[in-house]
Amino acid sequence: MGDFLLYGEDSISSREFSQFQKLIFDMAGISLSEAKKVLLVGRLAKRLRALGLHSFGDYFQHLSQAAQAQERQTMVNLITTNETYFFREPQHFDFLRAKAARCGARGTFRVWSAASSSGEEAYSVAMVLADTLGTQAWEIVGTDISTKVLSAARRGLYSLERTSGIPKALLKRYCLKGIMDQQGMLLICRQLRERTQFMYCNLLEPQHVPGSFDVIFLRNVLIYFNHETKQKVIANLLPYLKRDGHLIVGHSESLHGITGTLVTEQPTIYRLVSHTATTPTGLH
Repeated sequence: MGDFLLYGEDSISSREFSQFQKLIFDMAGISLSEAKKVLLVGRLAKRLRALGLHSFGDYFQHLSQAAQAQERQTMVNLITTNETYFFREPQHFDFLRAKAARCGARGTFRVWSAASSSGEEAYSVAMVLADTLGTQAWEIVGTDISTKVLSAARRGLYSLERTSGIPKALLKRYCLKGIMDQQGMLLICRQLRERTQFMYCNLLEPQHVPGSFDVIFLRNVLIYFNHETKQKVIANLLPYLKRDGHLIVGHSESLHGITGTLVTEQPTIYRLVSHTATTPTGLH
């Protein structure tokens, strides 16, 4: 096979896999079970080849060097899952529309897409707010631990195949269809892109997220964390919720036994009942 190596499950030793389990947990809070060994090998094997390394032990040693912060971020980009699509779990957007209609006139209505991936969730929120609040003050912050997907989100450019979930009226109003060399693509309109800010954030240490929020979307993230990490992440996010703010999780997730500061308003939709944590630095 020339200069290429064939990787399989057995090409990473139990010791090497344990090293990566700890590194990924320490960096991102993600717990990798033994069943994820094949996934880890499949996603990182190309990096070994690109760097001319012959084993996962060599790659781990490379990552352990202080000067390799960018390579550690590249590893995180590769191992994190970024499955998303427009208007996923539509009932959440129905709730958002109703809340925005009730609260939008009280000040800037702000939403945080806390695991924004390539931006589909944040732009779905933007379409709802633009349609509901129009020229009133509203804005969105989208964050992710993967710098690769954040770059894609900022562009707001998507294959038409990925846009089937967008209601036709919103598709027509807020999206531009590509022609000529952009045929088969869709661009989110400038009006929405200008009100949607994307930035890096590790939910284990959300230090630089600006402001407080009426709604935080934290969907399909907690499933990758153990119980203790779930508690830490939720505790980190609570100070960013406005009084009577709402936290929304995915349909397969629950905050039962995670926190007593939120009450269930609807399945997967929780309301803040009191602030028990210190307000984050820079909050306004």
